[in-house]
Amino acid sequence: MVKFWDMENTNILTTTDAEGGLPASPCIRFNKEGILLAVSTSDNSIKILANADGIRLLRTVENRPFDASRVTPGPLGKPPAIAAFGPGNAPVGASLGDRGAPVAAMVGMNSESMADVKPKFADESGDKSRIWKLTEINEPSQCRSIRLPDNLTSMRVSRLIYTNSGLAILALSSNAVHKLWKWQKSDRNSTGKATTSVVPQLWQPPSGMLMTNDISDTNPEDAVPCFALSKNDSYVMSASGGKIALFNMMTFKTMTTFMPPPPDNNIIAIGMEDSSIQIYNVRVDEVKTKLKGHQKRITGLAFSNALNVLVSSGADSQLCVWSTDGWEKQASKVLQLPTGRGAAPLADTRVQFHLDQIHLLVVHETQIAIYEAPKLECLKQWVTREASGPITHATYSCDSQSIYVSFEDGSIGVLTASTLRFRCRINPVAYIPPNPSLRVYPLVIAAHPSEPNQFALGLTDGSVYVLEPSESEGKWGTSPPVENGAGPSMTSGVTASDQPQR
Repeated sequence: MVKFWDMENTNILTTTDAEGGLPASPCIRFNKEGILLAVSTSDNSIKILANADGIRLLRTVENRPFDASRVTPGPLGKPPAIAAFGPGNAPVGASLGDRGAPVAAMVGMNSESMADVKPKFADESGDKSRIWKLTEINEPSQCRSIRLPDNLTSMRVSRLIYTNSGLAILALSSNAVHKLWKWQKSDRNSTGKATTSVVPQLWQPPSGMLMTNDISDTNPEDAVPCFALSKNDSYVMSASGGKIALFNMMTFKTMTTFMPPPPDNNIIAIGMEDSSIQIYNVRVDEVKTKLKGHQKRITGLAFSNALNVLVSSGADSQLCVWSTDGWEKQASKVLQLPTGRGAAPLADTRVQFHLDQIHLLVVHETQIAIYEAPKLECLKQWVTREASGPITHATYSCDSQSIYVSFEDGSIGVLTASTLRFRCRINPVAYIPPNPSLRVYPLVIAAHPSEPNQFALGLTDGSVYVLEPSESEGKWGTSPPVENGAGPSMTSGVTASDQPQR
């Protein structure tokens, strides 16, 4: 039992049950803000008592990255006198001993009785900014969203991209048909760029022609669709498991039958089903070389102009770095999959370079990770909790400051890119109309090329949504407090309080 007294007289204010295990005269200490109380126990461990603000702080700490640079290799000689709070997968009140840490436990304290109990310090200002709370979007009124109009056959969206100008969105459906939505300039949209305030037009040329990929002799379930736009948005290279096609975006005509361009716009990298990568020269119409280093099909390609390298990823959960000068392999690394978490046999691994062309975003159904090219050092890793389902896609915002992540439960996470810390979660009820008979969730995310807080979603039912924060907020939540000494780290998913609402 822990008792709290009024410092001005002999009256007891309140008591709290510490669930036993305390010595006759335990050591106790408040934190600076007076919202956490550490109490020593008989078995040389520590219990942390918290009021409502303290519980919020603990949950924030639970989700902070693990600093791998500070870990002493090998087993520790004896446990530390005071334990860290540990991984973010245990709720407040669970024993840290159950999570591998030999000391400490946490119990909740009645928030009403603790509200008036605060130690007096010479400086009572306290840094309230440290008490951070995840932003939850649970209602349509909390954000701006529109569903793009569509009178064509609804099939799940396999790939999604904004045009480089930001004036249109292009989607590739699982039936190999492309759909193009264009925004028009108007009084409500003076720039003509993609926005949630104006509904765009599903555009087709006067001929009524559709841009359709070749899917002959392919199994749609096994195909890995891909496309890439030219810098001037005039052409799109696309494939849905069959031949690669070059389409004219104005007429929808097929220009020729042959992935993102490297510094030389005449060179195309094509990831193949047989795990090879073909380097194709468009100007001379020939395969320049074939790269082999993966064991399963290629699922992601990204060029770095700064490093003159191509990074490839495959269904084998492997990353490879290739020099664009001689096309030799410079490095390779297998993803660090979470212990006890098996991935699907052909789970996609996707890659995207940060604006600095050095840091690499790696997306797998179990995790988001940041690697540094060309050596492929894993700097940070964020592992999703199983309760939210697998990650379906993720992408950098246009300024590379945020990462948008979609989950199989329909929720969207917004992470701060530099720390991989969750700062906002958008629950599906905020943008998807309820339909008990149909399970719908996003398969792909595309970031607007010039509006860092706007993104588009392609869903399993074929619909495409554009989302923006509310005008009053202007952004997706606030970043958690930055910690000193942040180094290479592993973040253990969202905390118990951060799990998506069902």
